[in-house]
Amino acid sequence: MGGLALLAREAGFEVTGSDRNIYPPMSTQLADSGITLVDGYEAQQLSPAPDYVVVGNALSRGQPVVEAMLDQGLTYTSGPEWLGRHILQAQWVLAVSGTHGKTSTASMLAWILDCAGLEPGFLIGGVPGNFGVSARLGQGRFFVVEADEYDSAFFDKRSKFVHYRPKTLVINNIEFDHADIFADLNAIETQFHHLVRCVPGAGHIFCGPGEAIQRVLDRGCWSPVTQLGPASPGAASEGWRWRPLSEETATEGEDRAETAVAAEGAAAGTIWAIRSPEGDSEILRWPLIGEHNVANATAAIAAAGHVGVPFADAVAALASFAGVKRRLELLGRPAGVAVYDDFAHHPTAIRATLAAMRAQPSSGRVIALIEPRSNTMRSGEYKEELALSASDADGVLWYEPPGLDWNLGHTVGNAAGQEVFSSVAAMIERAVGMANSGDSIVVMSNGGFEGIHGRLLTALSEQ
Repeated sequence: MGGLALLAREAGFEVTGSDRNIYPPMSTQLADSGITLVDGYEAQQLSPAPDYVVVGNALSRGQPVVEAMLDQGLTYTSGPEWLGRHILQAQWVLAVSGTHGKTSTASMLAWILDCAGLEPGFLIGGVPGNFGVSARLGQGRFFVVEADEYDSAFFDKRSKFVHYRPKTLVINNIEFDHADIFADLNAIETQFHHLVRCVPGAGHIFCGPGEAIQRVLDRGCWSPVTQLGPASPGAASEGWRWRPLSEETATEGEDRAETAVAAEGAAAGTIWAIRSPEGDSEILRWPLIGEHNVANATAAIAAAGHVGVPFADAVAALASFAGVKRRLELLGRPAGVAVYDDFAHHPTAIRATLAAMRAQPSSGRVIALIEPRSNTMRSGEYKEELALSASDADGVLWYEPPGLDWNLGHTVGNAAGQEVFSSVAAMIERAVGMANSGDSIVVMSNGGFEGIHGRLLTALSEQ
């Protein structure tokens, strides 16, 4: 919704908005753009009456502002529908969907197109470091949108992405999530098939591996499909593939067709060979870590190729990709301890982040501070997987938020090196006591986590 506000402001509308408990980086973006933000959902926010009300999916019947909007007969719509009708109608839409990796992949794709001189518009659920904002109209004919499967509004229970009608579609992966609105994985697959139905025959779909994605496509597909996946002895050779390289292999040029692209700070990241369906290969050197990130990168490269960006140019652009705020973002190194902020809020994402950190020889001991905050995590849907998902960490501090209707301690308390806290202050004290210079701490939550990031940095610097 914050990104939509930025787009509307850029398009010439006078924009105000309301929300609860808003926190950076979106709060600062809105303030910097001159958008007035009111805390809470009271009826007086609609006085004087606006010309148009864009309703986010956090709102429901019974809230004063919603009741006043309906009673006054104001014109209203959902955020996704407003975007589809007023911004995307005449654009070539490149949509990035999936349970994991949407924000990072969309940010990479927008950066590739921008480096190619295409000046894309974009709407992303995070803040790409290369742009500093989560949304812009752009000057060209291309628009990159993070395509979420969550529902659109209390009056429109379709997934957001059906409003976007992409010509280029990425489906990174499909897992069960959003337990508050979906009964099971089959219900999610149905929504993804609605999205597939919107892609024209002249469009293209790029898909990661997985049985759920294949089931979606098996329901019917009317567009060309290209697979994405890791290169391995048992993997098919067609499609886009990636594999890790050592510094020695990359330098020696194991495959003469692979062109090395140097990235500042690449020594702190990873080196990967990426191969196209045509058999061409390029070497990506960049500071981002983890195979999940190179999977996102490959999807972005493939999608950019669909609109004409050469393979080598796309790889060169990603060598200077600056990452996304709250996606394994390094916040600082107080007392020699690297502190990261990560949006991981699902066992698969937690596992991927910790595996990426563990693979870095310079990370020292890895300590994870995790808040199971999402509706799916709070429901207990994945509670039996939590301890295992965090097993790559040397120490795990779990926060049990108020109102959780199952016992987090019973679930993870017996796992080696894993502790449960009901106080953020106590978590910080414990983390500071555990960490030594050269170690890494990663904070995982999809919310503000009671300001733990700044409090932890301060506590470490004061020790």
